Amino acid sequence: DDEREDVVGEEHKASKEGAGALVRPAKKTAAPEDERLARMAGAVKTLLESIGEDPGREGLLKTPERMAKALLFFTKGYSTSLPDVINDAVFHEDHSEMVIVRDIEIASLCEHHMVPFVGKVHIGYVPHRKVIGLSKLARIAEMFARRLQVQERLTKQIAHAIKDAIDPLGVGVVVECSHMCMVMRGVQKPSASTITSSVLGCFQ
Repeated sequence: DDEREDVVGEEHKASKEGAGALVRPAKKTAAPEDERLARMAGAVKTLLESIGEDPGREGLLKTPERMAKALLFFTKGYSTSLPDVINDAVFHEDHSEMVIVRDIEIASLCEHHMVPFVGKVHIGYVPHRKVIGLSKLARIAEMFARRLQVQERLTKQIAHAIKDAIDPLGVGVVVECSHMCMVMRGVQKPSASTITSSVLGCFQ
């Protein structure tokens, strides 16, 4: 991706700021949802006109509203926080071996071109007197995936969120995805996949 060099600098800055900077929920917009949808639908209509389409033709009449609602769903992670996701599903347990959840499917939007990247998240951690509900690991991954993202930051956010939630001895997160910005445009390499990792604590 042409903008990836800028991402590296942003990631370095985020890592220096610590976990709190990575897991802090985005600010919720003050505008009511109906107002937001109306503004977004108007913007979609402008996009359609700009590419030479007719927003008034039958097949596109409801497209602006549909796309606006879809985009709000794709980015619903902005209105979700870590406490919302965990919902007190942290339990004291005398288990000191690895806990691994593999093949958590995710779909996110690349923040550079707003096209999808899809793939899987693998999470492992070594508990320190506390464990987290297994489904919460998938929900944490989903929360961060449902924002405009770069895969490197997404991987790190998941790892730091788990560390913040249960303070384990170590956390390891691996994310593997196919990026439509490399498949549908640019270099157009459908078989390329991107693998990123983030390790904390005893895994370092």
